[in-house]
Amino acid sequence: MPSEQPAAGFDVAAARQVLGDVFAPWVQDLKLSIERIECDPPAAAPADWQPGAVLRMPFSERLCRHGGIVCGQALMALADTSMVLAILAANRGYRPMTTVDQTTHFMRAVASSDVLADARIVRLGRTMSFGRVTLSSAADDKPVAIVSSAFAML
Repeated sequence: MPSEQPAAGFDVAAARQVLGDVFAPWVQDLKLSIERIECDPPAAAPADWQPGAVLRMPFSERLCRHGGIVCGQALMALADTSMVLAILAANRGYRPMTTVDQTTHFMRAVASSDVLADARIVRLGRTMSFGRVTLSSAADDKPVAIVSSAFAML
């Protein structure tokens, strides 16, 4: 189990380790890759910049329902996982948590494409944290779902 002490930074390597050590095997079966972990604002970041994480879920027929459409359950698991890693980035290290609420607004179907999850922290608290995730088709970068979530910090 990862250390619960915040580190000087939380990077892609640390996120990969958490993904492999903490998440259930069926989440690991999604073969998610971590594109970016953002703990600190980049130079010239806007005033409303938020820490976060960007993950990719590769397309697989195993994640599709009838008609070749990526199923909502896989999209929701991607959103939940990406939000956990965004919270860890904001905390600069591992901290146990559990999902309290997740609301998903599906906007359009995605088929035959990887899906990108851009998870951002809205509020990082001592006992509760809140975030939003934009899920987009990697083929055209158009949003497929918007997710808001709340996590209890344990």
